[in-house]
This record gives sequence, structure tokens and C-alpha cells, in this order.
Amino acid sequence: MKAPAISLQGAARIGGERIFGPLGLFIPAGGWTSLLGASGSGKSTLLRLLAGLSEGIGFQGSISCDDGLPLPGRTILMQQSDLLLPWASVVANVTIGAKLRGERPDMARAGELIREVGLAGLEHRRPGELSGGQRQRVALARTLAEDRPVVLLDEPFSALDPHTRRQMQDLTRHLMEGRTVVLVTHDLIEAARMGDSVVVMSPEKANRVDLPPAPASEDRTADRASLLMRHVVSGAA
Repeated sequence: MKAPAISLQGAARIGGERIFGPLGLFIPAGGWTSLLGASGSGKSTLLRLLAGLSEGIGFQGSISCDDGLPLPGRTILMQQSDLLLPWASVVANVTIGAKLRGERPDMARAGELIREVGLAGLEHRRPGELSGGQRQRVALARTLAEDRPVVLLDEPFSALDPHTRRQMQDLTRHLMEGRTVVLVTHDLIEAARMGDSVVVMSPEKANRVDLPPAPASEDRTADRASLLMRHVVSGAA
């Protein structure tokens, strides 16, 4: 699995209303790009385009990968809602993608992922028997079970309490090492903490903000967040 860099050039409309663009966006290979911006700036629309969920979106432009291969079929989207099937067990939810495609699920891999996300022993529980953090861990395992090189995250931690959110951020970052990850967030601290690079979006532009190296401490995270805040407040981003 080789994670590609992605380039997007173009403009998007929904129902005749401009959502963003024309603009250009470059997403580096094998790292985390945080998309930060106000509501209505086009972040989630852009993520839907990258995910191939373009129904209802009028897009004029191009999306390409640096390896020359098409992007469709190489992405997986993890959303804010866990979208678990309430009648299905943890392991059934993790393997649902293969089942829907008529494939034989890799049960050994599913078990490994369930252990990696910290749910060993809970394989046969239903979502209603799990906490919110545990449900999101199931959603993370389901995302990883698809084994796609490009992962698109649409505010997947925003509904969690601060402690659980921090745990999920760290776990997700660790388990998605080497993939091209795009994280949509409204949270400046999350953008600074998770991103190797940060793009601040508005309907008119998508500007990259250069940050200090990845944080090794909370002080470094605060430095990155402070720099981002100056860009946002000044309008330079």
C-alpha cells in the first residue's frame, strides 16, 4: 500500500450556490493534513469530493494523485457519527464492508484490529452496550479494516469528552501511520496537534500554514495553535 499525494484544482457548487473556489489544494503523501475553517468554508464538501461522494455537488476541475493512479477506490471516510449497525456485534460492524461487497471477511485481521483499538473481550457486544468512546473505537477499527491508503476524517472526535477525545486522537494517529490522512475540524487545537500541515479554508482560497515540527509536548502544541490563531485572526490565512 503506497499512500499518494493528492492535488485538487477547481470550484464546487451545490444547487447553484458557490461553496468554494476556484482554488488549488495539495495534500502531501503519507502524512496528516488538517483542514481548518469556519462553517460554510467548504471543508466537508471537499472531503466528499475526495471520497467520491459527489452526488449533488457540481464540481468543475480535477483531482489527481502523484502516482498517476485514480483516487476512487483508494479512500475511506470516517465521520462524526459512528454509524454502527445497532443489531450487529462489534466484530460484525468491523467487517461490514467486506460483507456488503460479497467478500469473505478477514476475521483474523478483524480480531487483531479490535485488540489494537482496545476492545479485546468485547467482540460480541452490541453498540448499545458500549460507551461513546468504545463505539468510536469500533468505527476506527472498521475504517482500518478497509485498508485504504487515503483516510478522510470528518470531525470524528468532536462528540467525545476531552479525555476520550485525546485518547482517540493519539490512537488514530498511531494506527494510521504512513497513510495520507485528511482531517476536517473546527477545533484549532486539534488541527495544530494532529496535522503535519494545516490548510485554512475559506470559499475563496485554501492557504497552507507552515508550522513548527510535530509537537513533542503540549508546549509545542500551544506554540502551533498560537501561530494558527494569528493567521486566522489576521486574515493572512
